[in-house]
This record gives sequence, C-alpha cells and structure tokens, in this order.
Amino acid sequence: MAVSKSNKKKHHQSYISVPSQIINSISQASLESLLHSPKKKQSPPSKITVLLKNPRFSIFLIFVLGFLYMLFKMPFSQNPCSISQEKAGFSTGFSSFRRNSIEKAAVFDEKSEFWVQPDGLGYRPCLDFSEKYRAESLEIVKDRTKYLLVVVSGGMNQQRNQIVDAVVIARILGASLVVPNLQVNVIWGDESEFSDIFDLDHFKKVLADDVRVVSSLPSTHLMTRPVEEKRTPLHASPEWIRSRYIRRIRRDGVLLLRGLDSRLSKDLPSDLQKLRCKVAFHALRFAPHISELGTKLTERMRSKGPYVALHLRMEKDVWVRTGCLPGLSPNYDEMINNERKSRPELLTSRSNMTYHQRKLAGLCPLNALEVARLLKALGAPKTTRIYWAGGVPLGGKEALTPLTSEFPNFYNKEDLALPGELEPFSKKASLMAAIDYIVSERSDVFMASHGGNMGHAIQGQRAYAGHKKTIIPNKRQMLSYFMDTSLPESEFNKIIVDLHRDSLGKPELRTSKNGRDVTKYPIPECMCNNTVARSSIEVK
Repeated sequence: MAVSKSNKKKHHQSYISVPSQIINSISQASLESLLHSPKKKQSPPSKITVLLKNPRFSIFLIFVLGFLYMLFKMPFSQNPCSISQEKAGFSTGFSSFRRNSIEKAAVFDEKSEFWVQPDGLGYRPCLDFSEKYRAESLEIVKDRTKYLLVVVSGGMNQQRNQIVDAVVIARILGASLVVPNLQVNVIWGDESEFSDIFDLDHFKKVLADDVRVVSSLPSTHLMTRPVEEKRTPLHASPEWIRSRYIRRIRRDGVLLLRGLDSRLSKDLPSDLQKLRCKVAFHALRFAPHISELGTKLTERMRSKGPYVALHLRMEKDVWVRTGCLPGLSPNYDEMINNERKSRPELLTSRSNMTYHQRKLAGLCPLNALEVARLLKALGAPKTTRIYWAGGVPLGGKEALTPLTSEFPNFYNKEDLALPGELEPFSKKASLMAAIDYIVSERSDVFMASHGGNMGHAIQGQRAYAGHKKTIIPNKRQMLSYFMDTSLPESEFNKIIVDLHRDSLGKPELRTSKNGRDVTKYPIPECMCNNTVARSSIEVK
C-alpha cells in the first residue's frame, strides 16, 4: 500500500505487478479506458459500465489479461523435468551464476557444421569368435577346479581396465573368475564394491559362454591358501601367463593377482581381442541406479539440442604428476613446483624434460584458455551447450573463466541434478565418475583435455557405437601456434582445422597402432563393414 498526499486529501492507491509485455501491448488509451471508463451523459449507466467503474474489477481484469498473456507466450519444454529443475535452481555447481542461460541455447545451432558426425564407413560391431574358441568354451565354463581372485585398484576407469584384463586372464588359464575385489581407494577413500558400480547379474550373463563368473569361492576352496602374484610384468603375453601360473593354479586351485594395471599385452590373438571388446562394451554395464541418473542428466542436457562433453584434467594432482604448470599465475606455478620437489615420486612424466619441452611435446593437459580457443577454431558456436566432467580444477571457478566467458552454457552434474539426486553418490568418487562417463559417452561431441583412462575408454566406446564425433587434440603440432601471439585469428583457425581433419572420430584401424588397446581402437578385431567378407555374430 502506497500513500500520497495532495493538499488535505489522502488517496490510497493499490499497485499490482504486471509484466512489461502486457503494458507494451496495450495502448495508453486502452489503459486509461480500463482504469477510467468515461461516463455516459445521456443514458443511465449499464451494469457493464458500473462494473468497469469499479477499481477492483479493473485491477482484476488487468491481472487476468496478464495471466492469459503469460500462459500463451510461455514455451512448453520437451523435458518434463525442466520446470521443476529451474525452480530448484543450479545453485551447487561452478556455473550457478549462469542459471538462466540454459533457456538461451539456440536450437538452430544443430545446423552448424560443428555438429556433423564423421563417416563411419559402414563399420558396425561384430564379434565373430572362431570355432576353436567356441569349442574350448564348453570345457572352460564347466571347470570347477580352478579359481582366479583379482584385486583391482585406482579410480573407476582404472578399475574397468583391470577387470577387462582379469576376464581375459581367467580365460587364458581356463579358470572361473571370482567377482573382482575393488581395493579401497587411498586418495578418495571410496569403499565401493563391484556391484555398487556395475550390474553384476548382467556381467555374469553376458560372459556366460566365455568365462564362468562366481560371486565367491566355493566351500571346497575356502581353506585354500591362494598363490599370490603381486607384480605381473608389463606386456605379459598369454604364453607367459600360462607358463607362469597354469601349474600353480592346477596344484592349489586358487590364484590371487594384484597390480594388473595395464600389465596384459595389448597385442593378443584375435579371439582374446574380441573378448576384451565384449567385456568393455557389453558386459561392464553400470548399475541400474547409476544408469538411471546418468540418463536423466543426459536428457536434461539434450532437452535444448546437441551438446559437447569435455573431460577436463585440471586438478592439482594432474599438474603435479605430469610435470606441467597450470599457467594461472606465478603463485600457482610455484605451488605446483614446490609440491613436485617435496614429493618427486609423484612425477609420472619424463623427469629429464623441462616444463616447456613437455608442453611442446604434447604431454601436458590443455588449460581452459586452450580448450576454448580449440573449440572456437573448430567452429563451436558461442551458444554451444557444454557438459564438463572431471574433478575440481586448481584455482576453482576462476580457472574455468576463459571457457565460461566464451561458452556461457556450461554445466556439470551438480548444475543439472535436482536437490537430493546426487546425495546417494556424493561420497563415492567411483559412482560420481560413472555418472560423468554416461553423460560424456552419450554426448554429440566429446573431447578430453588430456587423454587418460576415461578419455581412452570413451573414445573406444564412441567408435564402437558408430563413430560419434570425438575431438582428439593434436597437441604436439598445434601448441606452437597457440604460443604465436602474432598469428591472426583467421589464420590460426584455418591451421587448427587442417590439423584436426583426421582427429574427429572417424574409423581408425588398430593395425596401424601397434601396442594400442583394442578397446580404444576396435577396428578390425571387433568391428567390420560390408566390404569385409566375414561371418559375424553381433553381441547385443
């Protein structure tokens, strides 16, 4: 209630908020006619006239008009969760200050060349195991005398790799695989078990014709003291594994393996390569509660059109381990240098190289500015919607500013989740990583700023799913141009596009990548096209 004074009289005026669109759509004369209907001099007032004179009715009429206007003008979202999502607000993530930008993503971006997918050349998944492999399977799955125990370590994506290796080793030894034991992560303290992350029943069912998987040792073997091997050498071949372990496991019945991380050879016989693909792309499905939330977040990202997923490796430990510097400020660079000097064992990159040499060799993660420039050069529209996966970057939200200023539609799982949705996962780093994996793998375009287990796994899975666009930064060749400040932007963009013509996810044969994992390059062992004459059995 507002009060105004005029001479000795007081007039009480009521105010109501009306959308500006309504005010603009009604002329001044119309407003005056609504609020101050003129009196008719020659005829008695009608009921309508009396009603229009009533100020309460006038206010009510304006309110109704405003309501009708908003009702017919408001866009209806294709995502039934979007309205409640907006009410909840994106208040927990780095981009909460961009809450309303989710409504501004232009759907016409779908016509941009940036979203064009690579030509898959007709390649499709096909796992055609040999007759010999299928015949041996009958005996292997019936065996009840040999059991393989495996302890896997590291983050979720490292664990995935080791589980794939464990299945293949069990097959080589003709042993039953006890569901792998996930070692408590010393960094995040994650105590998740296999069934917390992966769908165990699905895992057993898919591999039923290849390896027998059991939840625990049978009573006949419980008192057996397993032979433990703590360190399998790098590039261990099937022949080495048989010569080293087959006699022991036959004698004792149980073999325990630790430290499998990337120890098994990447160059295996064809059937075992296919088995690796079968485990990675078919058997290792995330648990239902993870898949459900991952699907919801994917739908929320896609509700406004296509999106890019970025796996950003800008955490403090990444800068320390790679021997690289974040370039945020001299203080942050000094912090990383001091950490590396005090704990030299953390450095996993080549110690005989300077930071500058590592950078030019393409051994460093891209920072936010470099990611932004790369995306712009490759034609990403400013309205591009970006989902970013990864841990908290060194420097916090400010470290992402070069990216968010160029691409304001910038979200992570905390931004997209409704209140309480992430709570069951919040203290489980592996489960949070699995959610990131799902939303990233299903994106229209994916890019990792620094390879790594997750980047490689998603690259392979996207290839296996039909060669969805995956940007693989050509860091070794492009970074010198990033450092050339005299280079005009148009010339820089042309150079970057030329450097990445063959790095956007098109089919790439593993035969030219000796020693590379088939789960990253699934052609030709796990995918075939119509030009290849071969019988195939597609695994669903």
